[in-house]
Amino acid sequence: MRTCLGTLTVHPKREMVRLVRTREGRVVVDPTGKLSGSRGAYLMKSRAAAEAAIKHKRIEAEFGQPLSTEEIEAILAYVSQFDAT
Repeated sequence: MRTCLGTLTVHPKREMVRLVRTREGRVVVDPTGKLSGSRGAYLMKSRAAAEAAIKHKRIEAEFGQPLSTEEIEAILAYVSQFDAT
């Protein structure tokens, strides 16, 4: 079970999207859930959850660094695909 940074609700790990901070310091989506990184965090598979996490700076707080525009766009683009289903 993991807590979503956007909704602050607990769900099974398989129902969520993992974000990871790479060794290079970038925050990326980890679709396989197996990327190595120094830190991981989870979001529900919805744009609303991602937007809430970004708006309230929960992703930045979790990883201890600001998100770049490119990182925000990549996260929103990835989770948006689940809203269409």
